[in-house]
Amino acid sequence: MAAEIPTKAGGMMGQPQQNPLALVQFKLKEVETKFRGWLAKQSLPVEAAVVTTTSAAQGAAIGAFMGTLTGDASSLITPPPNAANFNPDAMASLKQAQALAGGPLIQARNFAVMTGVNAGISCVMKRLRGKEDVQSSMVAAFGSGALFSLVSGMGGPNQATNALTSGLFFALVQGGIFQLGQKFSQPPVEDMYYAKGRSLLSNLGLQNYEKNFKKGLLTDTTLPLLTDSALRDVNIPPGPRLLILDHIERDPELKEKRKSSR
Repeated sequence: MAAEIPTKAGGMMGQPQQNPLALVQFKLKEVETKFRGWLAKQSLPVEAAVVTTTSAAQGAAIGAFMGTLTGDASSLITPPPNAANFNPDAMASLKQAQALAGGPLIQARNFAVMTGVNAGISCVMKRLRGKEDVQSSMVAAFGSGALFSLVSGMGGPNQATNALTSGLFFALVQGGIFQLGQKFSQPPVEDMYYAKGRSLLSNLGLQNYEKNFKKGLLTDTTLPLLTDSALRDVNIPPGPRLLILDHIERDPELKEKRKSSR
C-alpha cells in the first residue's frame, strides 16, 4: 500500500485540513442546540429549575473571579468598639460596605443569587406570557434585587423595606436598560413579519436558520401551515425540521390556527 504523502501544511495528501477551533465551536453549538431543544420540551418546573441552576453557576463563577481581583477587604471594615452607640444609618452603611467588599466566596454567592433568580423568573414569565418584554424583565429584576438584599445583608435593620427598595431599584435599572436596548436595536421593517418565527428559532437554539425562513418567505402567518417539505425546500436539515414542527404542534396558539386552516 502506498504511503500517504504529507502536505506542506503538515497533513496528508487528499485530506483537507480542519481548523480545530472551528471544529470545537461547531461541536459546542451542536450540544447547545440539542440542549435547547430538549429544554423546550420539558415542563415549566423542570425548565425553570435547569435555567436557574445553570445561570446561578455562571454567576457564581463570575463573582468568584471578581472576588479574587478585589480580594477580601471586609475584614478591614470592622465596626468600632462602641458600635452599639452608633447611628443606625451609619451601621447600615458599614454593613453595605462589608457586603460589597467580600472575597471570592461572598461575591460568588451574591452573583449566583442575582443571576439565578433573574434567569429563573424570566424563564417562568416567558413561558406563561409567551413573550419577552419590559414587564417580564422588570419583574425578574425585582425578584433578583429583593433576594440579593436579603442574602447579602445590605441596607438598614428593616429587611422587608430593604428588599422592597432594592427590588424596585433593580427593576427600574433593568427596565431602563431594556428600553434602551429596544430603542437602539429596532429590526428593519420587513423583519417584523418574521418576529414570531425568530422567537421560535431562538427558543430552539436554531437562530442560524432565520435567513432560510426569509429566503423562503416563511413569514409569521405561514407558521401554522409549515410542513416538512416546506422546510426542506428552504434547505433546513432534518434534525432542525423535526424540532420546528414539534414546537409548532406543542404551541397552543399555532396548533389552533393549524386546525382551523385545514
